[in-house]
Amino acid sequence: MKTQWGMLLALLFAILIALFAVMNVESVEVDYFFGTARWPLILVVLGSVLAGVIIMGAVGMTRIYGLKRELKRIKKERDELEVRSHLAAKEAEQPDESWDSYNPAENIHKK
Repeated sequence: MKTQWGMLLALLFAILIALFAVMNVESVEVDYFFGTARWPLILVVLGSVLAGVIIMGAVGMTRIYGLKRELKRIKKERDELEVRSHLAAKEAEQPDESWDSYNPAENIHKK
């Protein structure tokens, strides 16, 4: 459902941009760093929208890549903690006998 609403909003936005561009067909002067040129306003508007979409797509992809990297790191950390807890549980089931034996004679000699 969320995807359908997103597609509907994107389609509505595209229609609004297209209508805006079609209403502005007169030629305008565009200043560059190295000179000027005359372009139809429809191309300037559509080019600006396309540039914005490309820039936002790049920013979004960078964010998604970073989140995937973080998720991979967290999953690895989780797996390591699961292994440690499994080993600790196994050790608790079979304790080391040298830790359990208490010999008071050993403690007297150590003093």
